[in-house]
Amino acid sequence: MNEDPSVPQAGTYAVDYRDGSVGQVMGCEGGLVQLRPVGGGREWDCPPGSVGEAPTEDVLREKVREANRQVQARPR
Repeated sequence: MNEDPSVPQAGTYAVDYRDGSVGQVMGCEGGLVQLRPVGGGREWDCPPGSVGEAPTEDVLREKVREANRQVQARPR
């Protein structure tokens, strides 16, 4: 359970204000929020003061980008 109400809950999507990256909140460890890219991949740490709930349009944009990457990576 998330103890800091200003940090989005695990499983939700958040934006890292430092660079605008959107990721899924995986949890909090050592005082940092762990975010995973929308399409999966390596998690990164973000200070709680630099993370907030991602707007729906930002999450959808990232999901479309990931879908496009997958289609382009398919062999033809």
